[in-house]
Amino acid sequence: MLTRLVSAAEARGLVPTVMTFEPHPREYFARMRGEPQLAPPRISGLRDKLLDLAKIGVRQVIVERFDQRLANMPATRFIDELLLQGLDTRWLLVGDDFRFGARRVGDVTLLRAHGGFEVESMDSITDRQGRRVSSTDVRASLAAGDLARVEDLLGHRYHMSGHVVHGLKLGRSLGFRTINLRVPPRSTALKGIFVVQVHGLADGPLDGVASLGVRPTVTDANRMLLEVHLLDYNQNAYGKLVRVEFLKKLRDEAKFVDLPTLIEAIATDVEHARAYFAAAAATSAVAARSATDRI
Repeated sequence: MLTRLVSAAEARGLVPTVMTFEPHPREYFARMRGEPQLAPPRISGLRDKLLDLAKIGVRQVIVERFDQRLANMPATRFIDELLLQGLDTRWLLVGDDFRFGARRVGDVTLLRAHGGFEVESMDSITDRQGRRVSSTDVRASLAAGDLARVEDLLGHRYHMSGHVVHGLKLGRSLGFRTINLRVPPRSTALKGIFVVQVHGLADGPLDGVASLGVRPTVTDANRMLLEVHLLDYNQNAYGKLVRVEFLKKLRDEAKFVDLPTLIEAIATDVEHARAYFAAAAATSAVAARSATDRI
């Protein structure tokens, strides 16, 4: 859909633009009902969303604040104030199930009837198995730790980015130094222990093993944190902006009876991560030799 947006904008001499809402409307309504825990986890943070859009070719992103004013805005006013007056929209691409305006009465038919710009709708996107691609599917796959499915749905590896912050520095005493990234509440459905690669600290990606969760063995604060132990890197990274790509889930997060048991589990996770990268390197080497032989 985004590829279609960029190509259509280029053909018409327009700026490829995406409008998104902050917070997510379902998140806003859940808070208004006093049930914030019912809001769907976000697929990605705003920084990652903007970076991914830029890679595709989107040159402008409108982050519209979703509040009571917008929730109560009639559909025709939404078109007039936001799309025509605000953005001077000439061409609009939406999904066939797109709804907008108070009580979600606006749809593709209303957009076309209102006039003022060209409207194109796109049918639901399906994967190679014919299943509909949706944000619900992405969230379910993240919750299940099915990173291959998530990559298939998104078209890229799942990743999270942020600045490296100071933690409890417990990793030093455990023998496994980590870089730490804060994770906002309900920012992802993904949790557990993972094989990862980290970008932003060296010329190429750095291999590592990561814990994404609340660290139940060492704290009861119930605060999400992304901790990454880099396998072959031991330099100061505080304050640097990094991107963590998730490659494989190793296990769920667990609460261990004591720190020695936790250390043993981390050592096993590191062994599994090293085995993963060794197997990947061997596969790449075989593929390279096969390509050379064909030449």
